[in-house]
Amino acid sequence: MRLPEKPYKPFDRTMKCGVFIKLGACVFAGLVLTASASLSQENRPQSVPDNGTKAGVERLSLQDAIERARRNDPQFQSAQTDAGIAKEDRVQARDGLLPSVVYNNSAIYTQANNGPVGVIFIANNAVHEYISQGNVHEALDAATLMNYRRASAAAAVAKARAEIAARGLIVAVVQSYYGVEAAKEKLDAAARAADEGEKFLKLTQDLEHGGEVAHADEIKAELLANDRRRQSREAQLALVNARLDFAVLVFPNLRDDFELTDNLHRDIPLPLFPEFQQQAAQNNPDVRAALEAVQVTNAEVNGERGGYLPSLSIDYFYGIDAVRFATKTDGVNNLGSSAVATLSIPIWNWGATQSRVRQAELRRTQAKRELSLTQRKLLAEIQSLYAEADAALNELSGLRRSVELAAESLKLTTLRYRNSEGTILEVSDAQAVNAQANAAYQDGAVRYQVALANLQTLTGVLKTQ
Repeated sequence: MRLPEKPYKPFDRTMKCGVFIKLGACVFAGLVLTASASLSQENRPQSVPDNGTKAGVERLSLQDAIERARRNDPQFQSAQTDAGIAKEDRVQARDGLLPSVVYNNSAIYTQANNGPVGVIFIANNAVHEYISQGNVHEALDAATLMNYRRASAAAAVAKARAEIAARGLIVAVVQSYYGVEAAKEKLDAAARAADEGEKFLKLTQDLEHGGEVAHADEIKAELLANDRRRQSREAQLALVNARLDFAVLVFPNLRDDFELTDNLHRDIPLPLFPEFQQQAAQNNPDVRAALEAVQVTNAEVNGERGGYLPSLSIDYFYGIDAVRFATKTDGVNNLGSSAVATLSIPIWNWGATQSRVRQAELRRTQAKRELSLTQRKLLAEIQSLYAEADAALNELSGLRRSVELAAESLKLTTLRYRNSEGTILEVSDAQAVNAQANAAYQDGAVRYQVALANLQTLTGVLKTQ
């Protein structure tokens, strides 16, 4: 069988060239895409690990977050700096009690005198006098000793205040850490509610098409679905803001590639009240700071009273004091030693010492008042913070049960509506109660975790497990 011949078409150079150009462009584009894919494959991060977390995402426990916040929080670092400065003040005050050694070098020129002395100023020995001596100096007085005691107490005050700042930072980190977890849980609940709203809207539309419900029910269901979508978007925004606040507190550079590992709803037991009370009485930094502040003022009073007492200073010199800068002059040894002891006895200063003593006594009286107030506040906070934690723990079980009941109620109410036994208002109320129960449960969990962190401000022990 002979195949029919194809009609002859003359060669169209323009058409063929266009085809070749298009073909070349396609080939070139394919090469570019292939190269880009290869480069992206080379620069692509490693595959997802087996634990399900993205590569490069940092996993943070609560303790990790606290340690990072301590390194990055300027207020906490400022308290640490003050404690370091106070510690160096104590070192300097201690060194002031010890002998000091200096080496003095002087060249003295004195106008000559033709008289028997040889120089105009009798304190100088010759027209040219050279002094090169080591001096060991020691001053003994009550003010220097009390200054050391004051500096020691001030260093203890600064250390206690740094601990107060550290514990306050822990509360902030705990609240922010679990605030992120709560926002995430709320977003999940809002997403589930939005899905249920869409399903309920579809159910209402189907029932309306079947003539089982009125059109008003469909309108109400659509309004409910819109509310659930809006709540889901608001929950997403709340999560974004919570993560940003946490990142500002924890990281030196703002970043969002992190995951939190500690579960918001893990069971953490509340310590017994006698144990908590004992720890609070022993480890409270506020009381310790107030006690050391009283010691500071006691040292100030004693130091000012030292102004009534004599002071003794002793100097020992060894070196040369000669007409030439040499250890020997004309075969005579210029090296020698001398000692000077000076006793200064205060006589009259127009009552300045008495005024300074009164000032120090006034500061001591005020420090004692503040100590008494701190002790009373501690007794009140021991009971208040423990009662807050105990109430939060007791309410948490009820809130968890409310979530279960609200979910069951929503399910049953929706079934009743499907079977034409309930109204859409009942479904609307059940959805609202379910959303409120979920939000209250997450807030209650955060409340309990923050209450435990507040207990740490009194005891120094953070319950994490």
